[in-house]
Amino acid sequence: MGIISLKRHKMATLIFVTTLVGLIVCPSAYGSVGRFSDEFEPTFGGHRVRVSGRSNQLLSLSLDKYSGSGFRSKQEYLYGRVDMQVKLVGGNSAGTVTTLYLTSDQSTGTHDEIDFEFLGNVTGQPYTLHTNVFSRGKGNREQQFHLWFDPTENFHTYSFVWNPKLIMFLVDETPIRVFRNYENHGVAFPKNQPMRICSSLWNADDWATQGGLVKTDWAKAPFTAYFRNFNIDACVGPIRGRSSCVTGPTTFTHSERPAYKKPSRGSWRTHDLDGNGRNRMRWVQKHFMVYDYCKDWKRFSQGFPPECKH
Repeated sequence: MGIISLKRHKMATLIFVTTLVGLIVCPSAYGSVGRFSDEFEPTFGGHRVRVSGRSNQLLSLSLDKYSGSGFRSKQEYLYGRVDMQVKLVGGNSAGTVTTLYLTSDQSTGTHDEIDFEFLGNVTGQPYTLHTNVFSRGKGNREQQFHLWFDPTENFHTYSFVWNPKLIMFLVDETPIRVFRNYENHGVAFPKNQPMRICSSLWNADDWATQGGLVKTDWAKAPFTAYFRNFNIDACVGPIRGRSSCVTGPTTFTHSERPAYKKPSRGSWRTHDLDGNGRNRMRWVQKHFMVYDYCKDWKRFSQGFPPECKH
């Protein structure tokens, strides 16, 4: 074998080995068809957690006067992107709360959490979309929105993007909120604790609707919310005690594609607002935001949290 051929052979071998290692370290299942039962497990509610549809690609949670229900991912993730299509409880949903959130082990007392909470309302009145971020056990970073559509009529896509720079909340690919990493200003940022994907439907009529003034009408029970088309493009971690992570499973379910263009695998690593995203977020916050903790002078009369200044 000549010198040039030998070099080519070594280069081809190196490329093959590198590719193989990449496949082992970062297995890619992006776009594959999966089932809720493969990636998630019930947390409470028994028969109220129901997986159905073709290939178990539709999940429903129900609430009655005896119990709510919930599920969580079998894996924990450290950074990534999560999309879930949700159709909320229709009709008179006052007192009910449907959640979609990421959370670390809460027993540590310094848990991290990223929240979507959908607060039900009486028939004809809008849901309130409640968002919050906990870092190292500190929360109280609420922003609330009304939506520009009826979230009970059809499925809509709710997404988290979490990378070392920011946490972004999106609705049908429209950014509604960004929480940036301001550790250099003394603001803790979730970065060390892996989180599970969780969801629940439960009764919170002591506070959820008009501050608890409107109670749950149990004559309308059971209340049901539906979930489909989950997409996970994230790092599984920590692995064997290491703080680093590898790309985890990404699963796209249901034959009907969502209304948004699926982002390329791994794009969450550098995801940030572009010009269009900034304009869309300004539009949402101008017309649909109903509460911002960074503008609550009564609550923070002694001074706003440091991230509000930036």
